[in-house]
Amino acid sequence: MKRIKIGFLPTRRSIFSAPDAIKYANLTRKRLEELGIEFVDITDVNEEGLFYDEADREKIQEKFRTEKVKGIFMPHCNFGTEYVCARLAKEMNLPVLLWGPRDERPDEDGIRLRDSQCGLFATGKVLRRFRVPFTYMTNCRLTDPEFERGIRNFLAVCNVVDVFRHTRILQIAPRPFDFWSTMCNEGELLEKFNIQLSPIPMPELTAEMKKVKEEGLEVEKVVAYCMNKMCVKIKPEELVNVAALKVAMKNLADKYGCNAIAIQCWNALQGEIGIMPCAANSLLNEEGIPVVCETDIHGAITAVLVEAAGMDENRSFFADWTVRHPDNENGELLQHCGPWPISVAREKPVIGYPLAFDYPGAVEAQAKSGDMTLVRFDGDNGEYSLLLGNAKGVEGPYTKGTYVWVEVENLKRLEAKLVEGPYIHHCVGIHQDVVPVLYEACKYMGITPDLYDDKEEEVKAFLRGE
Repeated sequence: MKRIKIGFLPTRRSIFSAPDAIKYANLTRKRLEELGIEFVDITDVNEEGLFYDEADREKIQEKFRTEKVKGIFMPHCNFGTEYVCARLAKEMNLPVLLWGPRDERPDEDGIRLRDSQCGLFATGKVLRRFRVPFTYMTNCRLTDPEFERGIRNFLAVCNVVDVFRHTRILQIAPRPFDFWSTMCNEGELLEKFNIQLSPIPMPELTAEMKKVKEEGLEVEKVVAYCMNKMCVKIKPEELVNVAALKVAMKNLADKYGCNAIAIQCWNALQGEIGIMPCAANSLLNEEGIPVVCETDIHGAITAVLVEAAGMDENRSFFADWTVRHPDNENGELLQHCGPWPISVAREKPVIGYPLAFDYPGAVEAQAKSGDMTLVRFDGDNGEYSLLLGNAKGVEGPYTKGTYVWVEVENLKRLEAKLVEGPYIHHCVGIHQDVVPVLYEACKYMGITPDLYDDKEEEVKAFLRGE
């Protein structure tokens, strides 16, 4: 699992027991260590290792920035000093996790050493005044399952937000003329979200392919990998082109510092290199570099969000919503020419020919069934949202390309959302339930979560620890 470093910021208030706050800060440190959580501590900032004094704020902020933390965990160890917490959170602009250990029974004299829950109420209000979004983990004991679940969910949220804010997409050629649905507003993506595009023309790709063919070694490795992992039903020279395309795209993504790729997969490319790019896309997707078709920039953004939410445990797949299941009223075919990663396949994939084209280089494989999350980031007219929900794989008729039949809770409701927008026929799937993580991450990304299942209260309850 990907490692995410967070800032550990235990806080107290002066009118409650400082020794008890220190005790619970140390207990929390120990529990994080037991769970294998990587955190940056503040024990070197003051003797107590607690945050309650404005004089310590800038030192802590500098340390957290230097250590490049991706989020801030604020345990309220006896009550908490809400205004210094809010000031720091505002300055850092990172995801924030509020939590406090459950308070004990008052002693025989009616004395309470801590009011941790009360402090959470105060800090939540002040963070709202500062317009700082935050995540709340229910007031629980360190040993409760809600604690571990809440921490791990928060780490995934931090990963999503960090990836979203640092995404740069290699755009290989403009969108195909016929695909008006995949147009995007490059300037708006940069202005709103700091999402950057690195557009290159098709000749730059073909020139890189020529170069890697001449160098030979990396292309030979990819050819050998394909022969081992796939059933190859294309000509040897065509397989070399597939391998060269894969290596060239990887090199160009590295050159321009990109974490995803959107390619104009047809039809200019076929005239230049004589293959479909699907198998090369599949190989890069398997390596964790999402590649999407038809220059769908919003699709590439969706893919990086989904993989970040899954903490790189599973690979995602880029699909078309295509046709309804012939027998299942809530069933739908997810399919594409063949860009899905090998690990998604139910059995050994084939490199062959796609459904709608005469050129080689597509992958054929039915995907594994099981539980999935299906997602689409999209927007128009200045508003952006994230369509997301769950599905499960079901049996259905054979078809070409990479495909899986899925069942959702209410296909008519989903269909209406896709038609009425702002979404299109593309989505990204993953064999993992990442709905709660993405739902929570939306508050930090400035986009609207849009659940196609009628389960928003269930998702909120899960995030609360219920």
